[in-house]
Amino acid sequence: MAQAMVKFCVCLLLLLAAAAVVAEGAAKKPKKVKCKDKKYPNCYHKDLYCPKSCLRTCVVNCASCKPVCIPPPPPPPSPPPPPPKRRGSPPPLSAPTHPPPPNPRPPPPPSPSTTPLPSPPPPPPPISTTPLPSPPPPASPQSSSTGPKRVMCKNKHYSHCYLMEQYCPIACPDRCEVDCVKCSPVCNCNMPGAVCQDPRFIGGDGITFYFHGEKDRDFCIVSDSNLHINAHFIGKRNQNMKRDFTWVQSLGILFDTHQLFIGAKKTATWDDRLDRLELVFDGEPIFLPNEEGFKWQPEISPRGVSVTMMQNTNSVEIEVEGIFKIKASVVPITQKESRVHNYDITSEDCFAHLDLNFKFYSLSNNVSGVLGQTYGSTYVSRAKLGVPMPILGGEKEFASSHLFATDCAVARFRGRFPSGDDDFSDKFEYANLNCAGRSDGHGVVCKR
Repeated sequence: MAQAMVKFCVCLLLLLAAAAVVAEGAAKKPKKVKCKDKKYPNCYHKDLYCPKSCLRTCVVNCASCKPVCIPPPPPPPSPPPPPPKRRGSPPPLSAPTHPPPPNPRPPPPPSPSTTPLPSPPPPPPPISTTPLPSPPPPASPQSSSTGPKRVMCKNKHYSHCYLMEQYCPIACPDRCEVDCVKCSPVCNCNMPGAVCQDPRFIGGDGITFYFHGEKDRDFCIVSDSNLHINAHFIGKRNQNMKRDFTWVQSLGILFDTHQLFIGAKKTATWDDRLDRLELVFDGEPIFLPNEEGFKWQPEISPRGVSVTMMQNTNSVEIEVEGIFKIKASVVPITQKESRVHNYDITSEDCFAHLDLNFKFYSLSNNVSGVLGQTYGSTYVSRAKLGVPMPILGGEKEFASSHLFATDCAVARFRGRFPSGDDDFSDKFEYANLNCAGRSDGHGVVCKR
């Protein structure tokens, strides 16, 4: 009997172990994921599988068409606390205590001396002067901050997050958007396709790297068959380093047969109320009112081109249907940033520059450029990872002769023409224009 029980127990243990092995094998099977955003036709509903590092917890980055591991979504941030109430009640209490003393004074003098004493009028003026200190309380509402910007996910494919209101992080109170996959607000400069600060790039593969280039030079950051983007770098030489401090001051964009210029005007003293953004489309300046939400479109354009004011000043969203969307904001180098990074910025120039975020809808696998190459399906980052500042070299490889030139070593651009003729050199009217902002910060000068 005892032997039978032992055999039964052994068989039971073997069955449990086999079940555990089967379950473990099933758990290790990678999860199949798909892109659900129709804006990316090359990736939409394409079957992909989670990488080994996150076999069951990944999503598809539709822009790069690659599965990406994600951390669990953080809880939505709580709304900012209401501004503290200022103690404005005590002053009015003390104010009425002053009128009683002057009141007893006037009655005695007029009784002995009849009409010749018109002294009572003088006391009222001092009483009327007491309210003058009251202006400080009304000034308090001006000091109360409006709080971070409210944002929401507007992609219906993410029903768990769609139209859920959230607040921008403290690091970027007015420049963020909701990552619908994670359902949390993310700073524009921390998303794939971002180009910000002393140029810090976040590639389509999600890897962060720096490309410093050189000041007063132009570099190709995206080049594909029907899209070419050059960036003009401004900067300042640091005597203790072998490179320049650089920032992106303007972009020269070519698509189809069109040319688009986006630039930050040179500015000495920064003022958020003044718009320092400059836009030119096919040689014609674009004038936008200081009105958030205002949308501009060219009168004649074969493709949907639009420029939308994201704030009253210094921030726009530029979209060309089926090709790209760019969020551009003009920002200065603050005194704090200058002190922390030893930029040595003076009052003559705050080095106003562009913080950018790119989204691309139809890049080919042959795309190149500092940023564009990171969207290629076979691209492997050349930056040294695992260090505080992974730097990508290749200044000679990406250098362009001017802002609208397509002569960098990795150029792919040929343009698209309604007639189907690809003879770029003869028919692209703006390809040989050399455009740059004037030294005084007013206007754009273009030369052939």
